[in-house]
Amino acid sequence: MVSTGCGRKIVEDGSSVSETYTAGPVAALRRIAFLMERGREETRRIEAFRAAAAAILPLPADEVADRVESGTITELAGIGPSTGAVISDAVRGVVPERLARLEAEHDGPLAPGGRALRAALRGDLHCHSDWSDGGSPIEEMAFTAIELGHDYLVLTDHSPRLKVARGLSAERLARQLDVVDAVNDHLGGAFTLLKGIEVDILDDGSLDQTDEMLARLDVRVASVHSKLRMESAAMTRRMVGAIRNPRTNVLGHCTGRLVTGNRGTRPSSDFDARAVFEACVEHDVAVEINSRPERRDPPTRLLELARDTGCLFSIDSDSHAPGQLDMLDYGCERAEEAGIDPDRIVNTWPQERLLAWANG
Repeated sequence: MVSTGCGRKIVEDGSSVSETYTAGPVAALRRIAFLMERGREETRRIEAFRAAAAAILPLPADEVADRVESGTITELAGIGPSTGAVISDAVRGVVPERLARLEAEHDGPLAPGGRALRAALRGDLHCHSDWSDGGSPIEEMAFTAIELGHDYLVLTDHSPRLKVARGLSAERLARQLDVVDAVNDHLGGAFTLLKGIEVDILDDGSLDQTDEMLARLDVRVASVHSKLRMESAAMTRRMVGAIRNPRTNVLGHCTGRLVTGNRGTRPSSDFDARAVFEACVEHDVAVEINSRPERRDPPTRLLELARDTGCLFSIDSDSHAPGQLDMLDYGCERAEEAGIDPDRIVNTWPQERLLAWANG
């Protein structure tokens, strides 16, 4: 879990007299945004705290402190009354009230089950940045993954056909790979941001990116995002065609269903699940256990069928914001309930084994 920077002053007789905050204003703002995302609060309000953190990050600490003392902190662009109050408290070593409240509301496991499996996960194979439809920069996603204890995180922004999500053309993806290299150079090797994609499965089962670019990636998640009500036989052929592609590693949110959330609900796509899962076994493709609570995909009946068919799995957050990276808790609980052997979950594997599997 991300450090809160909270502590308590202790006097000589051992009594605790006041809570202190030592991590600084940027950490306080980031932590508030993380907890709000974890609690699935309104995106617009979350963005205000991330914007405030970005506004003061380049400033010298003395300048921020001087503005707090002079009462001019809210004169900075991107700082409002709420974020200014957080900055002021943090600069003065006081735990911001909003942070304390959010810690009480949203800290701790998101799901009661699956704790041993959650501890066994080494990373996450499905996340998005602001290069497509995510809300935060690549480096913010990476830093949060580190704070959560991940060894690796696969960046899987969308492919070009998904224009509503600002999917990446081959040219934009190539530029993103250079950014990933730069992030990894900065991090120095203790954690690895892996190169990936969530590539659209096209109507004929082909993948929505050039083979040249797919070959440059570490991990590829293939998902259906369009024509979700396609007739069953055609959808089965479409999915099996993608699974047979040697570049495919993970079949993402296989039914496409939505069971709750602000996008409303959506029924599962209709396909021959046994044929699809048998193809996954034959071609060594993992079935994603999508941890987003609005998806819970695959449904329990299909999750158990995939288990009994002999599939590998990947428990993924499908996160579009840093706080959503912690939603792995939900997927771990479902995998534990289904009795899935942890060694069949590819992101329990060390990075070397994962990459050998994905590119073997």
